Amino acid sequence: MGRILLIVAAVVLAFCLLGSLMGIIFGLLKWALIIGLVAVVVMFVAKLFRSSHIRD
Repeated sequence: MGRILLIVAAVVLAFCLLGSLMGIIFGLLKWALIIGLVAVVVMFVAKLFRSSHIRD
């Protein structure tokens, strides 16, 4: 009986740790996508202003 409870406790602990780890990973992925999107927008705007400045 004690061995079964130990296995159940280990499985529950593993799921808790896995959930925390997945939360951290998805949080970092979210911020990486946001920073990448901002960088792409800034590059597009800079390219737009640079090309319009050359035409004038």
